[in-house]
Amino acid sequence: IAQATARKPIKVLMVGGGSSHDFDTWYKGSDVNTLQRDGFAEVVYLDNVQEILKHLASSDVLFLSNNQPMNDPATREAIFSFVESGKGLVLAHAALWYNWADWPEYNKQLVSGGSNGHDAYGNFRVSLTKKHPVTKGLDKSFELKDELYYYKTDPAGPGIEVLAEASRIDAEGSFPSVFVVKNPKARIVGIALGHDAESHEIANYQTLIRNAVKWVAGK
Repeated sequence: IAQATARKPIKVLMVGGGSSHDFDTWYKGSDVNTLQRDGFAEVVYLDNVQEILKHLASSDVLFLSNNQPMNDPATREAIFSFVESGKGLVLAHAALWYNWADWPEYNKQLVSGGSNGHDAYGNFRVSLTKKHPVTKGLDKSFELKDELYYYKTDPAGPGIEVLAEASRIDAEGSFPSVFVVKNPKARIVGIALGHDAESHEIANYQTLIRNAVKWVAGK
């Protein structure tokens, strides 16, 4: 009887870099470790966006967390082709921002909206809104310190399925915190959390990004 072959790690290309965040500590450091734990994923981390093209074709999942510009037309086209080919996309924290006025297709088609603001860094509650593989194993409700992003959908985009909402503890108002973009060809997950240690080092967040990578990869 032949032995079952070991599961191959999911090949993840993670892109960071930009302003207002410590990408090296929390994405290159903490998140890469979280994803590579137990051989779950094999991660290539880049903060030089000029290298995306070199690695994209051999990746199963593109994990964007950057708010530094990706101005190269060929890179932009390759990202859309990657998604249209059915590969997985995770959009984390800063990647959900309206970063590029000269690339509206990014927010409209891939993010199906975006954020132009957030609460001051502080405590808020994340509550699951439905069962889904991306939120499997997470607490139904948990509190953390982060930036509560004002994510809003673009009515011209493909739309989203909200999996968790972020709400203020002492005031009204809630926004999508974890969601699936209803792209017809690929699996896309948006995760608004991720400013610093208060997100990256908690079990709910670590489970969330592993679930998201697994789901968008079709595993």
